[in-house]
Amino acid sequence: MTLFSYRGPDRRGGLVYDLSDDLRLAIDVALATDRPLLLRGDPGSGKSSVAAYYAEQASLRYFEHVVTSRTQATDLLWTFDSVRRLADAQARGGCKPDPEYVRAGVLWSAFAPASALTTGRSATSLSHSEMSGEPNELHVAEEESSGAVVLIDEIDKADPDVPNSLLVPLGSQKFTVAETGAEIDREATAGPILVIITTNGERQLPEAFLRRCVTYTLPGPTYESLVRIAELHLPAEEITLDHATLSLVRELARVLITVRERGASGRERLPSTAEYLDALRACIKLGVTPQHPDWQLVQNLTMVKTAQQKGLTNASGDLGR
Repeated sequence: MTLFSYRGPDRRGGLVYDLSDDLRLAIDVALATDRPLLLRGDPGSGKSSVAAYYAEQASLRYFEHVVTSRTQATDLLWTFDSVRRLADAQARGGCKPDPEYVRAGVLWSAFAPASALTTGRSATSLSHSEMSGEPNELHVAEEESSGAVVLIDEIDKADPDVPNSLLVPLGSQKFTVAETGAEIDREATAGPILVIITTNGERQLPEAFLRRCVTYTLPGPTYESLVRIAELHLPAEEITLDHATLSLVRELARVLITVRERGASGRERLPSTAEYLDALRACIKLGVTPQHPDWQLVQNLTMVKTAQQKGLTNASGDLGR
């Protein structure tokens, strides 16, 4: 499991999220069927933030693993520290029993929290304070906690064999630790488990994997959704929604939608909701308004990046025509 310092523009604190009725139904269906929820959507559309938000709202334990090109399916279940075992074997004291070198992965910690706590190291659930960046010591899953949300982020970055290797563990919710022979099965006291898997669509996922998931595609932003999201995020960041700020919120939303409409015809790239929030934060903190000489340049730096990459901006930052 990858742990983050949740202080930054991409922090997933679970405080706010514009959860649509359709997405809430998708979550309910995933829980009802006990299937993973596969979330599709453009980068920056908010896929990864859903899990932390739902965990906070439902008071569930929260685990996450960010997939890389080196991720193996077993990393989500367990890891075995063979390097430490070898070092111990060469030391005077000798190596410990093999279970001491096993670390429970995010799925093990969600499916079987009690047995995960008996391993050498168990995955750590993140509390709201840790997700939001407030100071607090990391803690393991509390015994009285029931249920969990697991985020497996950007599954399409993994080797194509990884989704196929997860079919049985996700479907049966049990597996065997190869190094110790321990059989791990979902515990009766584990509570409801929501596994959210995100994909940017960079790689075609196996049909067998798709068949075993509830799938939902986050829609592109609209003017109304951008304004609504800004009105959720800014107060959480202690930014007052006064008249000037709301005017900026609406004007930048209009700009982003205009750029996306141009991008749909192939003229521009499609900026995301996350980039809209970046532009909004920059304008608020720097005092940039539509009348400011840097207004267009800030848009180019945060949202209209294709023009920057292709050298289509002139010295004043205006988009080339």
